[in-house]
Formats: sequence, structure tokens, C-alpha cells
Amino acid sequence: MSKFEGTVEDIVFRNDENGWTVASVKLDGDKKRIAAVGVMPFLSAGEHAIFDGELAEHRDYGKQIKVSSYEATRPETKSGVERFLASGLIKGVGPATAKLIVGYFGKRALDVLESEPERLIEVDGIGPKRAAMIAQSFAEHNGMRNTLIFLQGYGLTPNLSMKIYRAFGDMTESVLKSNPYRLVDEIEGVGFRTADDIAMSLGFGRESEFRLRSGIKYALSEAANGSGHAYLPKDILVEQAARLLVAEEALVDGVLRALVLQGDLVAEDIGGETAVYLPRLHRAECETARLMNRLRASVRPPKLKPGEAMREIERRERELNVSLCAEQREAALAALMEGVCVITGGPGTGKTTSINVIIRLLSGLGDVELCAPTGRAAKRMSEATGCPARTIHRLLEYSGEKQGFLRNEDSPLDADVVIVDEMSMVDIFLMRALLCALRPGTRLVLVGDVDQLPSVGAGNVLKDLIASNTLRVVRLTEIFRQAGQSQIVMNAHRINRGEYPEIRTRGTDFFLERRQTAAEVSASVVALVQTRLPNYMGLDSLRDIQVMAPMKRGDVGVFALNARLQEALNPPGDKPELAHGGAIFRRGDKVMQVRNNYDLAWRRDGEDGEGVFNGDIGYILAVDRKARALTVEFDDGRVADYDESLLDELELAYCMSVHKSQGSEFDAVVLPLLSGPPMLMTRNLLYTAVTRAKRLVVIVGREGCVRAMVDNNHVARRYSALDVRLEEAK
Repeated sequence: MSKFEGTVEDIVFRNDENGWTVASVKLDGDKKRIAAVGVMPFLSAGEHAIFDGELAEHRDYGKQIKVSSYEATRPETKSGVERFLASGLIKGVGPATAKLIVGYFGKRALDVLESEPERLIEVDGIGPKRAAMIAQSFAEHNGMRNTLIFLQGYGLTPNLSMKIYRAFGDMTESVLKSNPYRLVDEIEGVGFRTADDIAMSLGFGRESEFRLRSGIKYALSEAANGSGHAYLPKDILVEQAARLLVAEEALVDGVLRALVLQGDLVAEDIGGETAVYLPRLHRAECETARLMNRLRASVRPPKLKPGEAMREIERRERELNVSLCAEQREAALAALMEGVCVITGGPGTGKTTSINVIIRLLSGLGDVELCAPTGRAAKRMSEATGCPARTIHRLLEYSGEKQGFLRNEDSPLDADVVIVDEMSMVDIFLMRALLCALRPGTRLVLVGDVDQLPSVGAGNVLKDLIASNTLRVVRLTEIFRQAGQSQIVMNAHRINRGEYPEIRTRGTDFFLERRQTAAEVSASVVALVQTRLPNYMGLDSLRDIQVMAPMKRGDVGVFALNARLQEALNPPGDKPELAHGGAIFRRGDKVMQVRNNYDLAWRRDGEDGEGVFNGDIGYILAVDRKARALTVEFDDGRVADYDESLLDELELAYCMSVHKSQGSEFDAVVLPLLSGPPMLMTRNLLYTAVTRAKRLVVIVGREGCVRAMVDNNHVARRYSALDVRLEEAK
């Protein structure tokens, strides 16, 4: 980083939403102007500023300062004050009025505006109303600017500072000085450690009750967001929070008890241990159990004579020209006769054929809705059944404006049957939202592979539903002949049973390319995706082939492989690009949304909507370097615009983590496997990766690593109690 000092001649561009600014600056001792670019929301023409940043050469705009932080002082010359007032920041003041004000008050004009604004009426052409408007606007600008300076003094980025100011306004400084830990609860993007650093610099002690309370709640929140736990056992929570806070466990335990007594946390006995919940997770779990049991009890089986139900199933088989096995018929019968049923099975066991028969079977009972957790899964469901399928969010009509679903208990779905695919991906919040929107008497069919990795979000819904013994569950285990010819399917089942997969080097749809070093693995992965598989199978490198890795970091992790694959598949050339947070986004790049954004607007063929979700994959259509913005088209045709404040929600997706691949299916999967921590390199992670492929799996690396993953059946316990609640409430 270097320091650059100079006078702001002009503001060339500013995004008012996120403060991204392009300023023309005349550096001290230099007659030439240079562009300064960065998040500088309150920088004004006429100000003298010191910029921390780097000098960079832009392909189109030449030399510019890439600003990481800045300090600005008020202009002190008459010309500087006039430029400042004429910049448009102060309501009611344009170039002509600025000239009049400075002509009357001289270089003291800004001091007058701050301490004696009533004197503005002394200027010709400014009456009392206009003077009051100018004074108020100037005061607001000063307040915003002072708040930004205050926040940046604690190491917060301008972007995050803008978020905080929008939440607390002029009260920001007093809020932080009274309890900086409010930032963790109320501002997305602020973690405990950031708030803790601010608190320490403000003189809060390590044993401050604000700090201890926030640390305990943060430990629970991280357990939910990072590991999917609905709750933590009290002893584990105390241990983790004490480690985070560097505090005595007895002290943490006392504060935890107070949080429970005050209703900020919920504690209850689950299986002989004290389970501690965040209230929102406790409500979601309890309501899901209540709604599920209510729905199950509300459905009455159709009035059919003995044998008629099976004859109805056989008739639908003839219509579709399929022949179900005994397990599939059992699944169809359960869907017809039960209020809620679960159908689970691995690849090649006929889940899709069963769904097709069930759709025809239940369509006689009324309207049937098909849905899945992600756009890719819904699209695949629609292609497999020939019937329209939607994401659960679209089915429930999520509204960003209302911050919730329009379909709920007050406005339920007009559906008689709802079939949900890829249930392993559904977390506790989405399950509750779906159940809230179902009228009593609606049949619910839940389909998924319980052996896959659980949902990214909190809860263990599919596994808990099965374990509760309160719902009709049908397990499909028979592998059909066509699927049985696929080594992908056979090896997936071998892996799931704890057997080593059969690996061939050529002539099959599942093979291992043996490589011993990270450099060899990386080179092979790039060659496979760039030329070998497209030439061999006629596949599109971007849309048909997916590289997925167990880990994000490391030489063959997600980040490193994304950089290599981007360079190979979408090199710079003359394409516009944008650097952000260590990544470069380029027109044509394959990208993924990495968190739910319910408010992000999208458009598609004349249709408008809101909501882009964790795991959605798309391609960059356009890059606006000046505005620091991207346009992305997702797989299902939605097009969304991303400004600078939203770029953290996108990652390159040439390579993705196995966890992020859930609900997706690709023609070919390339899986680099060398080594890794046992907690990650597990059997069900390998199983999940393999089951994402339709036509080909290529493992690149060491056979010993594959075998070690099969042997490692460690499944980290996910703390949830939906099964217990369902059993208790039945």
C-alpha cells in the first residue's frame, strides 16, 4: 500500500447504493489528474484527501489509484469550497447557488453552514425555506461523513460502514459506544470478532456481560450456519463459547443460564441431555413437528375396495408402459393411501419411475404440484416427469418486499397433492414454510436419498422424518437392469455399503486417472475439462462437465482449481473483467450464488421476480467496469444484476465443493482426490459426489485416497430433534 495526497477535482461516477466512486484527483506537486477508484461514499469535489491504495494500470483507462481507505479534509480555498458546494451533495445548492454563497461568505462558507446556518438568508436569492433545506441537508451529510470516519477508524470497510449507517443512522456512534455487540445480531456480514475488536478498542472488558452474551449466541449461530446443528448440548456449547471468549466455563455457564431465564435462548431436555436452541430454530422445529402431525392426521384414504388400489396402480403402469417392482408398487400405494409418505433410495433404484406413476395415480384426486429445493433440481424433475416443477421458493411465492412467503397458513396453496424431490437438501426453515402453506387434507410425498450429505442449512429433516417412525417410509433398494449396466450406479451402491468401487482405466463410465502430486492432478483436471472429455464425448466444458473437490483450500482445492480452470477455459483476451475480494470475474465465467438472497431482483422472458439462492449456477453475461457491476444469467434463464455490494455472494464455479453440488446432476463429474482431513474425506461425501454424475465419473489422484474415504464412515452428528418431537406429538 502507498499513500497518495491531492485535491478532488471532480466526482466522475458514484453508485449511491454502495458508495463506489470514481474521482478525478490532482495530486500534490503534479499538474496531471489521475482517477481514484474505490468505496468512497462521502468524498466530494474540492476536498483535499489522503488515499491509501495501489497504483494500477487499467487496460482502458490508464493509470489509476485503487483505494482501500481514505481521509478527506474540508477544502480551505474559495475555489475548493465552491466546487464542494456545487458537487450536488447538498440539496438546494447547484453551481449558481454555490457561487453566490462563496461570493458572500468567502472560504468561511462551510463554517457558516455548520455553526450559523441561519445566516444563509443574507445571500441574495435564498429565502428562509430554502436556507432551512440547505442547512438540514448539510447537517445530514456531515453526520453521515462523521459516522463513516468513526467506523473506518475501527478497521471497518467503507462498504460495511455504509450497511451499519443505513441500519442505525445518526445513532450509530451512540449504539456502538453503548453495546457494539448489537452489530452481530443486527447487521449481516458482521461477525463476533469484528464487534469484539471494536468493543476492546472502546474499553469494554473481556468479562463484559454484553460480550459474554453475544459470544454464546454467536457460538450457537455458527453451529447452525457452519455445521447445520439445530441445537447444541449445553456442555458442548459452554466449552465452545468459553474457547471463543477465552473465558472460564463457570462464568460462561452462569451467563448462559441468565440468557435462558430471560428467553433469549431456549433450553430443554432431549434424550437425557440439555439442548440449547436459538429461539428461531426452536420455533421452527416445534412448528414443523406440529404441522406435520396435523397434516398426516387430516388426510383420509380414498374409498377403495380391497384390491382396487393395486388395480389403479397397474392401470397407470400400462398407460406409461412401465413395470414396477414390488418396492415401487409399495411406494405408489403409500402415496395413494397415506397423508404423508417418504420414498428414499439410491441411484438407479427407480425413484423417477415411481414419481411418474404416482403423479398419474394422484392426479385423479386433484391438482398435483411438483417442487424441489433448487432451480437445477426442479429443472431435472420437470425433464424426468414431463410435468412442470418449481423451486419450493417459487411455489410458495417468496416476496422480498414482505421478507417472507406469500403462501402460508392464511393463504395456502391450491394443491391437493405436493411432491417434493431432493429432500436431503431441505432444511428445517424451508420444511416449516412448506407445511405452513399446505391445506389440511393435502397429500405430501417426500422423495430423496437419505444417504447423501444433509442440507447446508440447519436441521436434519429427511433423516429425522425417517427416524421418527411416525410416517410411512418406503425404501427402494432394487437396482434395475439399465442402471445396473452403469458402473456409476453400481459403484455408488458399493461405496454406500462400505465396499471399494471397481475402477477401470478405460472403456467404462467410472475410471481413475492415477496421479501422485498436486501439480499432476491439477494438470490432468484442466486437460480433461478443456479438451479430452469434450473431444471424447462431445461435452461442453462449461455446461456439461463439473469439477468438484472435497476441500476449498489447498493445491487441489476449490479456489486453486477455479483459478487454473478459469485461465484455461476463459482466458483474459479482450473480455471485460472485474477484480473483487481476491477473485477476478470475467465475461463468460461460470459462477455460483453462495448464499440465499431473497431480495435480489431477476427477469426472464418478460417475467419479473425476486430471490436467488445458495447453489444456483449461472454465467456472466456482462461486466460494467465503471459501475463495478455484473449481469448473470442462471441455468433456468433468470437474469440478475450484481452491484459492488453483492459481489461477495458470487464465486467462480468451474470447480465447486461437493457440498454445493447437492441437488445438481451433470453429464460428467471430475473428482480430484489426493488427501485431506478425515473429518472431510468421508464415505458419504464420496457417495454424494459420485451420484451427481449421469454419464461419467473420472477420479484424478490416488486409489489409496478413494479406499480411505470408503473406509471412513465417520458421519459427524448433527444435533436436531425433529424425530423426537414427531414421536412425542403423534
